[in-house]
Amino acid sequence: MNDLSRNYINGQWVDWSGDTLDVHEAGTGEVIARVPSSGREEMEQAIAAADRAFESWSESTLEQRIKVLEQLHAGLKERSGEIAETICREVGMPIKLATAIQAGLPATITKSYLKLLPDFAFSEQSGTSEVQYAPVGVVGCITPWNYPLHQVILKIVPAIAAGCTVVLKPSEIAPQSAYILAEILDGTDLPKGVFNLVCGLGQTVGDTLIKHPDVRMVSFTGSTRTGNLIAHAAADDFKRIALEMGGKSASVVLPDADLGAAVKGTVNNCLLNSGQTCTALTRLLVPADQHDEACELAAAAVAKMTPGNPLEETTRLGPLASAQQRDRVFDYIRLGIEEGATLVAGGPEAPEGCDQGYFVKATVFGNVKPDSRIAQEEIFGPVLSIIPYQDEADAIRIANGTEYGLSGAVWSADQDKAKKVASKLRTGQVTVNGGAFNPQAPFGGFGHSGIGREFGKWGLEEFLEVRSLQL
Repeated sequence: MNDLSRNYINGQWVDWSGDTLDVHEAGTGEVIARVPSSGREEMEQAIAAADRAFESWSESTLEQRIKVLEQLHAGLKERSGEIAETICREVGMPIKLATAIQAGLPATITKSYLKLLPDFAFSEQSGTSEVQYAPVGVVGCITPWNYPLHQVILKIVPAIAAGCTVVLKPSEIAPQSAYILAEILDGTDLPKGVFNLVCGLGQTVGDTLIKHPDVRMVSFTGSTRTGNLIAHAAADDFKRIALEMGGKSASVVLPDADLGAAVKGTVNNCLLNSGQTCTALTRLLVPADQHDEACELAAAAVAKMTPGNPLEETTRLGPLASAQQRDRVFDYIRLGIEEGATLVAGGPEAPEGCDQGYFVKATVFGNVKPDSRIAQEEIFGPVLSIIPYQDEADAIRIANGTEYGLSGAVWSADQDKAKKVASKLRTGQVTVNGGAFNPQAPFGGFGHSGIGREFGKWGLEEFLEVRSLQL
């Protein structure tokens, strides 16, 4: 078992002797690590350290910031195998995918900012004025468990690049990769206090972080419910907020599309990380006369998603990250049956041979009503709802008919037609005919899915204030 009874504050590890929180292995349910259940005092110390460090770091040169990010990138690459296995065990993503995504994306994102920074204009001329982009200040980062290091990197790399200082509260469900990150940063030229890590519960350390007057921005990824609480708390002293929250994304299959390719692509997306993905395509919208065929294709696709130990190379569907999340998904599957949807595949139980850990069968519902709860609420598990529609206008209405707007997809034999429909979806990003993920494009949501954008220059701008000098 990994004993991580410490926080990283002001450039040093601070031992913790108080209560701890258990970290469980998703595939077995066993305790694999313990982390601090820190209190307000530890968080206040970290915020004070970040506040002291801000003045000098905000005036650091671009060359200094780039050097630190280069060192970080090298460390992420060097420890990628350890990162992948750690997150695989915590979250349940199969090791093959965890290597490419959970360990690969953080390094990719860091490198993308190394390419972007030399050409980013931190000042520009507008008529007779000089427009300057200044760092916001101390940034509080609160991150989730589903992509634990990736979501941290999306915040701290552009924040540090902007000249901000950071206090991170990682998820207590999957915190170990944040400790690896702190170890890497401890070996770089980053001045003490610029990055701080405090582990604990949201109601204590998280509450302190979002309400502290010296924290000028909160960047949060997680549930819409928590994002709502953060937005209200931040409003009291006009903190800047960046919120990336839930989704209930629709995959719209137009009548002329290759139905087989569309269903396969949607299922693969829906089941990525066992559905523990905010952008998951969890609603498959198909023409009514293609509904039954779509159900057959989806059932065949999920049957190929081999469940099992996520540390095995052959596993395609791992467990969920916690018992609480597993039970929540079981409840939603039972709800879908009660609501009258057709259970095409799966059900509210673990796959055969997967009695240990937090496994859920890949589940497909057909004949789902657009206003049913399983079609409206984020389940965050391997559950796909297939919804028939009457015509294109009906499909767009259904796709836009939730409070969310994070992602989506459109499939058509006519690329221009697909783009036209995609432009009508009230969502932050749309995949057209299976287009590849682009880490340089802006990422974020409409409506209850969020405020602000991550990735690329848009992610950097979130951490900058605009000041004009009238000359």
